[in-house]
Amino acid sequence: MSVRLGFIGTGDLGADHVRRCANIISGATVSALYNRTQSRAEDVARQFAPEARVTATPEELIESPQVDAVVISSASQTHEDLVLKAIQAGKYVFCEKPLATTAEGCVRILHAESAAGKRLVQVGFVRVYDEGYLNLKSLIDTKAIGSVLMAHAAHRNPTSGPHYTREMLMSETLIHDVNTFHWLLGESFTAAQVLYPRSTSKADATLQDPQLVILETESGVLIDVEVFVNCQFGYDVQCALIGESGEVRLPEPARATVRRNGQNHTAITMGCKERFEAAYDRELQAFVDGVAAGKLTGPDSWAGYVASATTDACIRAQKSGKREDIRLIPQPDVYR
Repeated sequence: MSVRLGFIGTGDLGADHVRRCANIISGATVSALYNRTQSRAEDVARQFAPEARVTATPEELIESPQVDAVVISSASQTHEDLVLKAIQAGKYVFCEKPLATTAEGCVRILHAESAAGKRLVQVGFVRVYDEGYLNLKSLIDTKAIGSVLMAHAAHRNPTSGPHYTREMLMSETLIHDVNTFHWLLGESFTAAQVLYPRSTSKADATLQDPQLVILETESGVLIDVEVFVNCQFGYDVQCALIGESGEVRLPEPARATVRRNGQNHTAITMGCKERFEAAYDRELQAFVDGVAAGKLTGPDSWAGYVASATTDACIRAQKSGKREDIRLIPQPDVYR
């Protein structure tokens, strides 16, 4: 039986998820759409899912008997409320990161899901479905380089939008790298520090872009992450882990090399949708398969909480200029 999906938020990424579930993902049907600007949802429905119903409110979509599971790609500040309503309705829900805009919001979701007695939420941390990162994970888990001692990463975007704030470098961008290392290393973080190098002239000075984040893990691994959201040259993610007997490094995406006019060059992707296109396919397929089986396997609400608690500490470090401790609540049994 096909899983009937309702989509809340049909902006750039949300519309791409509708397209993906209508044309690529097996076992799924696009049943309903909601967007704050209704005409946008209607346009997306006409393009990808003509039989889908456009609802007047997100609550109408969540409560619809024609919707088995909900996909949330709306603005970050709406996530907590919508996820809680989906849990209350007993619906499985896929929520793009962040799970909530604060760790406190994530805790409310943890409590609601625990009260439901089962996992209902998958968080959109797409890198865990990328072949390169999966290869890194396999090498780390099999101790190919021994115990990991330190790691280096970079998260670069060509430009940031006009409403992008300094805090969003942590809560919207760094949060992916936080989850990546939580997953790769299988441990949480104990402290964070943020350093400010010379700012680029390509962004508003108040953004203070780029920034360098230092994270400490429970076992003492040190991680530095460069966050640069106005690098100009493309969308670029880098990751390297140094162990006792070697180094593992994230491979570059497979791209043809062009040799002409005295030059030898390889194209760089300009956005996350292009860079992680295949991973997005795997991510939504895993969600649909999990709903059909009655058991989700992707990143859970605990992963969303750890990521938000860590980025909250990074925002405190941005403001204080000091090393900030990270303290987590005990992990609820439903996530063990």
